[in-house]
Amino acid sequence: MKINVRQETESDYTTTADVIIAAYKDVGYSDKKEQFMVERLRKSTAFIPELSLIAEDDHGNSMGHILLTKIRIQNQDQSYEGLALAPVSIMPEYQHQGIGSALIMKSHSIAKGLGYNYIVVLGHEKYYPKFGYELTSKYNISLPIKVAEVNCMVVSLIENGLSGVSGTVVYPKEFFA
Repeated sequence: MKINVRQETESDYTTTADVIIAAYKDVGYSDKKEQFMVERLRKSTAFIPELSLIAEDDHGNSMGHILLTKIRIQNQDQSYEGLALAPVSIMPEYQHQGIGSALIMKSHSIAKGLGYNYIVVLGHEKYYPKFGYELTSKYNISLPIKVAEVNCMVVSLIENGLSGVSGTVVYPKEFFA
């Protein structure tokens, strides 16, 4: 199966919502509202159209979606702009076929090309490290919400992209209902 990854357009929004709903339908930790978070983020100043991507099969059917939006890491003295990966959604019948990997790799490439140095993710501790993600605690980076440390990760997109970066992740208000 060929995977085509491209930028999402406004005409994809309904299909993307369907993909997100299906992807999280049976996920225990999900609040089943990820599609609404994506809608809010698209309308925010944190939205970067080039980093809202969909994966399609040979026939143009949507198989998955990924969204990266602007965040910052703030400490007492400095602020470091970066990105958050949330969410990545794969239709259940297409999971475990490399679609999530294709979306993540393409989004990393685009983000690096746009000049971003790092991406933060709150995700599965066994999945994201294969893409270079490390614990945020290694860099003295914390999240503003209570979650297990093993699920708080960050990846540098360039050599030394996290050099000197520390503080608390500041998400856009649209991340939260």
